[in-house]
Amino acid sequence: MRLLKSVGLDFRVEPSRVEESLLAAACRPAETAQEWACAKTASVSEEFPEYWVLGADTIVTLDGRIFGKPADPADAVRMLETLSGRTHEVITGICIQNAQRKYHRAGSIATRVRFKPITREEAQAYVRTTEPLDKAGAYGIQGIGSFLVQSIEGSYTNVVGLPLCETVDWLLEAHIIRHHPA
Repeated sequence: MRLLKSVGLDFRVEPSRVEESLLAAACRPAETAQEWACAKTASVSEEFPEYWVLGADTIVTLDGRIFGKPADPADAVRMLETLSGRTHEVITGICIQNAQRKYHRAGSIATRVRFKPITREEAQAYVRTTEPLDKAGAYGIQGIGSFLVQSIEGSYTNVVGLPLCETVDWLLEAHIIRHHPA
């Protein structure tokens, strides 16, 4: 939400009624992120068929394993220790839909993120801030968790939760917005 507002876009937030824990993972993480974004978008679009609906879902993946939001603080510490000193991918699935106009576009964007090696004490201290408890992969690059990130290759805003460059391009291509925001 903050990302879209940061580039001057006006919109309304309607939470989907999709229970993330009930969504099955596809074979490939990029497909999973896209399918989950589409499920959320379809849920809202059913309720508001005349509106343009943008949905997104961000996951973290390493060695084919998907790291969603941690179940509890201990799970968050485990995730951070697994990511420590390694490069993982952050994948955001995006879906834009207008049911009335029969418009649907979906895809996913991936960014590679390298974590510095972290100690258990660093992971536990970070988890105590509660910041990672509602974030895929148990960290937020835009907050305190930025100290974990050694480097990124790709879209920074994708790691935050929505790849703005691609999203704005899609909105322009669909004529949902007419000019680049500013």
